[in-house]
Amino acid sequence: MGDYETVQVDWDGDRGVGTVTLDRPDALNALNDQIRTDVLAAMQELEAHNEDADGVALRVVVIEGAGNRAFSAGADIGGFSDESAGGSSDPGLYQFVREFPAPVVAKIDGYCLGGGFELSLACDFRFASESSRFGLPEVDLGLLPGAGAVQYITKLAGPGLAKEIAMTGEHFPPERMSDAEVIHDVYPDHEFDDAVEEFVTDLAGQAPLSLQALKESAEMATQTGLREGIAHDRTMFETLLSTEDFEEGAAAFNEDREPEFQGK
Repeated sequence: MGDYETVQVDWDGDRGVGTVTLDRPDALNALNDQIRTDVLAAMQELEAHNEDADGVALRVVVIEGAGNRAFSAGADIGGFSDESAGGSSDPGLYQFVREFPAPVVAKIDGYCLGGGFELSLACDFRFASESSRFGLPEVDLGLLPGAGAVQYITKLAGPGLAKEIAMTGEHFPPERMSDAEVIHDVYPDHEFDDAVEEFVTDLAGQAPLSLQALKESAEMATQTGLREGIAHDRTMFETLLSTEDFEEGAAAFNEDREPEFQGK
């Protein structure tokens, strides 16, 4: 894998799982221009594994933070004076993650604040250790979260919680986020790594073309009307009927065995 200044990248070809680790632990993995550039490049490099594959090689991407103190504590404050760096108002990284074809899992251990919280919200799944803390401190700088956190949280949990998190600037425990369905689950610190690993392995074993279509369908549901969404899903259903993965899934069901999906 490539050599990046601010991220580590790992590729598990057996499972089809790529891991991107935000690697600025001394700065609590704060987001600056370099780390955003590196995350984009790293995910593009992981996606390139599909180019030479017979089917879909990349099944799942995990984003995590180095060390045990933070997923990401948000943007470098100094970057707010430069529109090209640091601030979460640049939507490029977040939109890229949200539209990435493979499912993206945010593995949150420690502080998940500001732009880091917004990065996790752009992911498809969010899991947290019990010692994690969530917050949107932009109000303390006279700003608001610039990459859509209030919009996301309002859609997930309603405007009341979104306003509470954003207007107070306080840190919230993961149980509160889980109860409101802002994150998917919380695990004791000593179980966290194994629990996320199990979920990722199971997800990577699903039919990758189905996962991509389901991700697109769910995103479309937030942007369009019901009739248009159902028509889209019907078209995708018919497309998936013609895939080898469907044939394999049907055969595995009839033979009472686990399917081996190839993404074709």
